[in-house]
Amino acid sequence: MAVTLAGRARFTTIWRCVLGAFVSVLLPMLLVGWVFPEHRDIAVLAVQRLSPEQQAMLQKLWAEARVGHEARLCEQAADPAQGPKPNCIDYAAWTAISGDHSCSARDMLNSVLNAPWIIGVAQVSGRLKTQLAAAQRRDQRTNAVRDSDIALQRTDPEYVTRAGSNNAHFLLARPSVDTAQLAYAQLALGSSASLNAVATYVWYHLRALSAAERVSRSDAAPNMRAELARAALADEAFALHFLEDSFAAGHVTGNWGNTAVRKGTHDYYSEHGVSLVTWSGQPFVALGDAYMRPADAERAATAVAASLAQFLEAFSSNGVAATHADDSSATLPEAFDVCHESHFPVAAASDDDFHVVGAIIAQTPVPALGAGAGELPRFRSELGPFVGLSTGLRVGAITRGFGSTETSASAIGGLDAAVRFGVGLEGVLNESSDGLTFGEVGFRQDAHASSTAILPGRGAITARFRAPFWLVPGDLILAAPVLALTHQKTKLMNMAVQAANGGLIPWQAGIATRVGRFQFVLGREVALSFYRNNSSHPIIIPTPGVPPANATLIALNSLQVEFPILEYRLFRAFSLNQSSGLMIQPYVGFDVPMKSSVVSPTGAPSPSLNTIVTVGMRVVFDWRHYLDFK
Repeated sequence: MAVTLAGRARFTTIWRCVLGAFVSVLLPMLLVGWVFPEHRDIAVLAVQRLSPEQQAMLQKLWAEARVGHEARLCEQAADPAQGPKPNCIDYAAWTAISGDHSCSARDMLNSVLNAPWIIGVAQVSGRLKTQLAAAQRRDQRTNAVRDSDIALQRTDPEYVTRAGSNNAHFLLARPSVDTAQLAYAQLALGSSASLNAVATYVWYHLRALSAAERVSRSDAAPNMRAELARAALADEAFALHFLEDSFAAGHVTGNWGNTAVRKGTHDYYSEHGVSLVTWSGQPFVALGDAYMRPADAERAATAVAASLAQFLEAFSSNGVAATHADDSSATLPEAFDVCHESHFPVAAASDDDFHVVGAIIAQTPVPALGAGAGELPRFRSELGPFVGLSTGLRVGAITRGFGSTETSASAIGGLDAAVRFGVGLEGVLNESSDGLTFGEVGFRQDAHASSTAILPGRGAITARFRAPFWLVPGDLILAAPVLALTHQKTKLMNMAVQAANGGLIPWQAGIATRVGRFQFVLGREVALSFYRNNSSHPIIIPTPGVPPANATLIALNSLQVEFPILEYRLFRAFSLNQSSGLMIQPYVGFDVPMKSSVVSPTGAPSPSLNTIVTVGMRVVFDWRHYLDFK
């Protein structure tokens, strides 16, 4: 008994480690703003909105910044004609690399100048831009984002691990309907406020202004001046990323609630849009990530152009006075880490500072209200622990019977029902992701097999297990407790996200179509059925030479193992705490005899028994109730 209890304790510990690791690494997933090409397009439009003199000044500053890095940095600061396979990085792309592919301006600049993967990220994003432009249907857009996320995850080694904190990309929720712009700014920019898009923009923009002033006053050598120019440009580009995010519908509305509710709300309004108004009183309808329209880009570009104009003005004697940077590191961009910090160490800006940026902030949307009266409807993604029920209707065939003479195939059908416990990790990066992990127990009832195989109707206790895998089935379950207990969370996160998005070779990624969603799942799920036909309900086995009927009645226990091959999801509906769906699963399996004894005739020898191969299709209704979590 002691050994049994110890074994159970070890199993429980391992299972908790697996589920805990899955939840801890996958729930804080990416909730980025505009996708990379959208960020870059907004920046290109903003540069085009600058006056000819301002464009010339930006290009001159960019030329200084390129010194020593001409091969990596494009000749033009913002090239509207850049193709889908760029071989260099322009300044407009810096705004896209910021935040989503870097955690600070310093981190971003280092990646732009030195990371071997950065050109690959730009090329992946170039392909995504082409695919989004060609998409005519929702499923085409979904598949384009899926392919891009998988490619970015492979290209940028830390694409997922930067998701430790996503609040910086969201506007802080408005506390009441009568909150004025100044009161909201004081709240959002205060030292007690959680990171938010407005505060992050202002923090970095003010430091960019200070850096710009230093460049304008500097008589340093060209190499030093180039470093100063790069630092100033990096701070401003990082700031602009969050200013652009302020216009994405999902980042105006999905700004409170637990991770699942924030992501679900973010995704819903990004696709369907929301009616908003700017602080200056201009009404508009906004869409979000991967759904940007020309009007959305133009609106965000207007604010970005105003910020760039102020930044460029700081290079002249008329620039805005600011002293937010540490002169001891004047050649380095700001290093505040938006991925891992939850608050700024001090207020992001004073009231005087706010007057510097107030006209720019006035162009941004008024954030949605927080929880309470007047809140927008909330939606939830399928993230978090759940309990559920599943029922199945199956039709199929068995290749033979258990008896050595039963060699013909037979049709068979049945019903099953089960209770499930697990963690929903679907839609981790995008709606094609599938990190669903569960265990279930239930029962099934099979009908009498037709044709020549003599197999009566019989029932079984069932168990079913599902988990994504990285390379081979079960590898993530084995690796999770080891990596979690050895504090290799980054490696575990990368493995888990790759597993949820189709595996190292992403052949199991979900494929959206106009008639439903398809996914290969072979190796992700296994079902066990434990049959027990006792002496009261024996099975007839044809056995020539055994009188009086050339047959033997046996009590038989058998184990059927079943592997779903493909899933075709016809629909899935979701509310704030429950979901339901209908899908079709073709499967293959085998039914192996485990234990048998002769019931009749008395004294007859035990007949030879064979394993049965099974194939079929299962129609599954799946219902889940999601539990609250932080």
